[in-house]
Amino acid sequence: MSTPRNILIVRLSAIGDVVMASPLVEAFKRTFPDARVSWLVEAGSKPVLEANTDLDEVIVWPRGQWNQTLKNRRYLNFIRQLWSFVRDLRRKKFDLAVDAQGLLKSGIWVFLSGAAARVGIGSREGSRYLMTRVVDRKDADNRISSQYRLLAEHLGLDLGDFKMKVSLGLEAQKYAEEFSGGLSSGYAVFCPFTTRPQKHWIEERWHELANRIIDKFGLTVVLLGGPDDEEAGERIAKPDHPGILNMTGKTTIQQAGALIKSSSLLIGVDTGLTHMGFALDVPTISLFGATAPYLNTEGTLGTVLYHPMDCSPCRRSPICEGDYTCMKAISTDEVVQTALSLLESQ
Repeated sequence: MSTPRNILIVRLSAIGDVVMASPLVEAFKRTFPDARVSWLVEAGSKPVLEANTDLDEVIVWPRGQWNQTLKNRRYLNFIRQLWSFVRDLRRKKFDLAVDAQGLLKSGIWVFLSGAAARVGIGSREGSRYLMTRVVDRKDADNRISSQYRLLAEHLGLDLGDFKMKVSLGLEAQKYAEEFSGGLSSGYAVFCPFTTRPQKHWIEERWHELANRIIDKFGLTVVLLGGPDDEEAGERIAKPDHPGILNMTGKTTIQQAGALIKSSSLLIGVDTGLTHMGFALDVPTISLFGATAPYLNTEGTLGTVLYHPMDCSPCRRSPICEGDYTCMKAISTDEVVQTALSLLESQ
């Protein structure tokens, strides 16, 4: 591969996947120090990248704006917006574009970037025909960020430690300092929420776990999640509980990241905020069930609890009729004992 001058990484979503793909930035910069590296991402995942000083540009795919334009039946306006976006993208003269998502929606933008070299990882939904080269993801192992490491290896990049990175802005750091200043005994972060029910742990156990963490470690428990999780957060926190602070829907992603960075412990399911715990070097316990986990956390301060069943990993197609046996197999005792071992090892 000739030395590229302008490199585009395309990983549009979701937050956790963007976090796990983040080592690609330093790998490119380490290998091609004079190259300009840009990242195309959806607006919802932009906060994970916007403070990363190794990135020369974060380009936001205005998907939400376009959907609203189409909803309002302003079709001509949509065509103008689309053309303007593609024109601006091609003006950047990318000579290498990498599809780190492997779907049609990401592959299209790699193709439309105009880059002569277009490399995709496990390209599906017809996107392989838009690439000049496809890396088969079946060779990825169970290390965290393994498929992105595989992509970097095939590109001949200098991997270094290939560590995930979430950069936090000064405003977010100040927010966390003010927040943690009122919690002299420290706090643990719980991240119980994600988009698919089969990835959830049993809701009633979160409150029990919070009581155990408070009693055993003297830590306040802080719940993090998005606006859609507020009602569930209230059920877990039980409004009159003095040791649980329900911060669901009350922080930006950058603020949530800063709270995670300042915490003593993070316990969460397979969700973006949990992956941020690993990236931010916080003692992290990740609870996996329906999805295939990264059992090897590559020396980060954390571990994975996972009890595979005959049907594991079912991903988006559970056959247990809502029983989620794999998640039920993770007991509160196991989580507490894991937390004890993790904190004692620090």
